[in-house]
Amino acid sequence: MERFIDNLPPMDLMRSEKMTFVQLIIPAESAQRAVSYLGELGLLQFRDLNADKSPFQRTFVNQVKRCAEMSRKLRFFKDQINKAGLMSSSRTLLQPDIDLEDLEVHLAEHEHELIEMNSNSDKLRQSYNELLEFKIVLQKACSFLISSHGRAISDEVELQDNVYSNGDYVETSSLLDQEMRPEPSNTSSLRFISGIICKSKALRFERMLFRATRGNMLFNHAPAGEQIMDPVSTEMIEKTVFVVFFSGEQARTKILKICEAFGANCYPVPEDISKHGQITREVTSRLTDLEATLDAGIRHRNKALAYIADHITKWMDLVRREKAVYDTLNMLNFDVTKKCLVGEGWCPMIAKSQMQEALQRATFDSNSQVGIIFHQMDAVESPPTYFRTNTFTNPYQEIVDAYGVARYQEANPAVYTTVVFPFLFAMMFGDWGHGICLLLGALVLISRENKLSTQKLGSFMEMLFGGRYVILLMSLFSIYCGLIYNEFFSVPFHIFGPSAFQCRDTSCRDAHTIGLVKYRDPYPFGVDPSWRGSRTELAFLNSMKMKMSILFGVAHMNLGIILSYFNARFFGSSLDIRYQFVPQMIFLNSLFGYLSLLIIVKWCTGSQADLYHVMIYMFLSPTDELGENQLFWGQRPLQIVLLLLAVIAVPWMLFPKPFILKKLHTERFQGRSYGILNTSEMDLEVEPDSAREHHHEEFNFSEVFVHQMIHSIEFVLGSVSNTASYLRLWALSLAHSELSTVFYEKVLLLAWGYDNLIIRLVGLTVFAFATAFILLMMESLSAFLHALRLHWVEFQNKFYHGDGYKFKPFSFASLTEDDD
Repeated sequence: MERFIDNLPPMDLMRSEKMTFVQLIIPAESAQRAVSYLGELGLLQFRDLNADKSPFQRTFVNQVKRCAEMSRKLRFFKDQINKAGLMSSSRTLLQPDIDLEDLEVHLAEHEHELIEMNSNSDKLRQSYNELLEFKIVLQKACSFLISSHGRAISDEVELQDNVYSNGDYVETSSLLDQEMRPEPSNTSSLRFISGIICKSKALRFERMLFRATRGNMLFNHAPAGEQIMDPVSTEMIEKTVFVVFFSGEQARTKILKICEAFGANCYPVPEDISKHGQITREVTSRLTDLEATLDAGIRHRNKALAYIADHITKWMDLVRREKAVYDTLNMLNFDVTKKCLVGEGWCPMIAKSQMQEALQRATFDSNSQVGIIFHQMDAVESPPTYFRTNTFTNPYQEIVDAYGVARYQEANPAVYTTVVFPFLFAMMFGDWGHGICLLLGALVLISRENKLSTQKLGSFMEMLFGGRYVILLMSLFSIYCGLIYNEFFSVPFHIFGPSAFQCRDTSCRDAHTIGLVKYRDPYPFGVDPSWRGSRTELAFLNSMKMKMSILFGVAHMNLGIILSYFNARFFGSSLDIRYQFVPQMIFLNSLFGYLSLLIIVKWCTGSQADLYHVMIYMFLSPTDELGENQLFWGQRPLQIVLLLLAVIAVPWMLFPKPFILKKLHTERFQGRSYGILNTSEMDLEVEPDSAREHHHEEFNFSEVFVHQMIHSIEFVLGSVSNTASYLRLWALSLAHSELSTVFYEKVLLLAWGYDNLIIRLVGLTVFAFATAFILLMMESLSAFLHALRLHWVEFQNKFYHGDGYKFKPFSFASLTEDDD
């Protein structure tokens, strides 16, 4: 058997790639090119040899600062391009290669030019806005002055002096009418200030003027009639023109200060109304000239931005790469001669030849007289974990990594997750109508894969798109389980032939009370459609789904324990096989493996035995006769043997391993020879990495014993709780089926019973929304989370440590815009 296992071909995903720790000695003149080529290859994870230094103490800090400054300029360009409404070119242009120094000069020139153009444009825009506001103020203020003048020379104007006593001062409401009377003493003292203010501030502005002047003013205002652009925010703002009539120099000073505080722009309007037309024409002429100047400036600016937009993608990629290269070079150390850089890191064994070829190419391209030295080294710390995945297997690997990254070269659950996880989901979501809906959604995502992969998606859509192949398999298995359950939106169909049951008479009155009569062979595939609506429908489906859940759960947990055997065998730990794998298999199968056997025998023989009674009295009265609950000959002695094996398995797991470890540790320091022991428990007593060599002699027996005791108790209790946990497959399947039935019968059929088109359409709409949002979204999310829990807790805790760390190579392909 062992020879057969040894001869099996290796699986790519079953164990992580073999890693090797390498050292690079790179001449200074070829270091930048060598690291750049390694970044293109993306198969070396550098180790930081300057972890004790701050970023500002590293060798290439100035180059990193230069790249950061260029990234800032490029972000400024991108922001200006977006504001201008231009699109960055994503097409590959035939552009000459440019080095970092030339690019730095180009970016500085473009930034200076853009800043100057923006400054000139802002000044012109401000001048344009001021002239436009002046023009509007002239138009509106002229009407105020004409109307006021008309009231002043009319003899029929009735003046009323309204005096309001409010504390210490007196307010007069008809100051303008008094001042506009044809009396030489008052005409000379009447003044006015005109301007424009934001519409949102006009009311507060008027109140403040009234309080500051104690009511000795007249405030006229009118909407500007057109929106004006704010040069800072480039938003169109509604404004209001105002004219304030007042008397006295002190009031003028107060009003001007309030205008300044509220951000109101004041413009001089001549009192002579005949001059308004001439000034308006001059302002309009200047506005026309400014518009032409502004348009010319915008065209020139857009032309410069269009050139930048055609090149910015390549420039950003170049700067991003160069910054990553210098960040990586800062992880290297100079040797004692200060002429070579020394780097260390991890790479897969299969990539050694590719790396050596890339380093030779870097030496040749940099015209270096000295080659790059590449050699393997021994490392104390555990290597990183690296799995080669593709677009199909990557989401399943991510599901496993979310629990914990696999320890180096331990069995990878993702191999089994690919099939088992979607099937666990389908057992809870079994309905081939709902499965077809999920399948259509998955096919849409897969068919648009090339387009969606280049777009920036929202968090929810990105999650759906990343798991498109998971949804594909979940939908296919849901269709399969739905055919087994014979449910299409909760409606059964005679897909595989006629039912095996028929009514007792032609009226079928007794179908839901007494039951049906079997008159032919069983239905060939899945649940017979006649169970739908029958008297024993719920009892039959509950019994079937509950037993299926137990069978699948026991098989799933056995698979996890078997994988622990392959882990122990791979790492050469005979102790784990003898005192962990064997007693665990015996304990689990003596109890729940036996229960699974009873379920299968009962199905095959059609026995009426009560399995609850059998399992309970197996512990309470193992020697009693089974009577009508006996399923096969020799069942009682078999139960006694299995019970004894389960009892023996507990101390078998608990006691031998800690004492054997203590004995081996004692022999090690008495000079006796023994084989090297690689067990997961041995790693728990020693300190990690470099401290391991100095403190390996420490052995805490009590700690090892307590750990083994916790592990044993956890397995024993977990065997019961984990088996019960798989009953969620039955519970969620039942809930999904019953919810679907409720929506079908109480919504769709109820609405269809009315001979009214509107009621039918409303019922169909409610049914469609309930199916889409409750059954397809909420129920699928619930089934997904429960399947995730079963996979992480019930399956992976039997063999999976998940305490490794990911292989994160230096790769240009993994750089994103966030790395700018």
